[in-house]
Amino acid sequence: MATARPHPGRRTVQVAAAAAVALALLLWWLAPLRSSPDPHGRVSFTTGVSSGVYSRYGELLKRYLAEDLPGVDVRLLSSEGSVQNIERLVSGEATFTIATADAVAAYRDEHGEAGLRACARLYDDYMQLVVPADSPVRSASDLRGLRVAIGQPGSGVSLITGRLLEAAGLDEERDIDAVRVGIAEMPRMLREGTIDAFFWSGGLPTGAVKDLAKDFDVRLVQLGDLVDALHEQGRKAQYYRAAVMPADAYPSVQRGEPVKTVAVANLLVTTDRTDPQLTEGVTRAVINSRDRIGGQVHAAQLVDLRTAIYTDPLQLHEGASRYYRSVKS
Repeated sequence: MATARPHPGRRTVQVAAAAAVALALLLWWLAPLRSSPDPHGRVSFTTGVSSGVYSRYGELLKRYLAEDLPGVDVRLLSSEGSVQNIERLVSGEATFTIATADAVAAYRDEHGEAGLRACARLYDDYMQLVVPADSPVRSASDLRGLRVAIGQPGSGVSLITGRLLEAAGLDEERDIDAVRVGIAEMPRMLREGTIDAFFWSGGLPTGAVKDLAKDFDVRLVQLGDLVDALHEQGRKAQYYRAAVMPADAYPSVQRGEPVKTVAVANLLVTTDRTDPQLTEGVTRAVINSRDRIGGQVHAAQLVDLRTAIYTDPLQLHEGASRYYRSVKS
């Protein structure tokens, strides 16, 4: 006679049901990951002048984005700097850019928010006043009556230089012979003697300044004495801080001496029109590539996950926020 099979006990049934629920939850959790395609398509990254840190940083970041986001084709655009970069974002000509916090704030004050959003705070730009080594200029106030390159019209360099000259008690229209050229022309003109000094705002070291010092004796003029007067200009100057260029920024120029100056933060910027998944991926690549890029662009070593979220005057893009929440949890 056949033996009756035992009926499953209540505990066996509960275990099987729990396993089924767990499996269903796991499949539900993984489904979006499988069904959501990786970012793809073409994006434009507007950087800066060819001899500046923005440009070199953009070239290296493009390389690592190709590894992390293989479906995304990154096109680099050279520019005159922060102001033009912001205009390109707003117009839709570019998808991502680097811009200084003061330039972003100035644009917002004049044109409104325009959908600008930040992905990360990157590194600081340092104001650099460069003169021939035998120049009598020891402070910005000594520039009165001299031929001074102040950056191209509408550039971030021109923006901050005007404010520094004001802090030094000088008017760029009346008190100096203002030469409105960029870093591509400044070193050559200083070497040839067609200008007496030039202002530049960039990461350390800036290649154009470093290259100039190889065959022409130059000196960096301190700007630290302008910090208080600069801050007295009010809200527009709130993004500038007192800083020191370390002695090894330009070893052949500084000869072991640090130089007091003014610094402003750079932000990685996009707009609220950019896809959150793409923005999350780009933000992740920026943070993850810090050490690799920093080996070739010293300023990139200062990109820090702990400070990257401090992107005033812009709020974080939804995709960037998603990335920072994921690494925090």
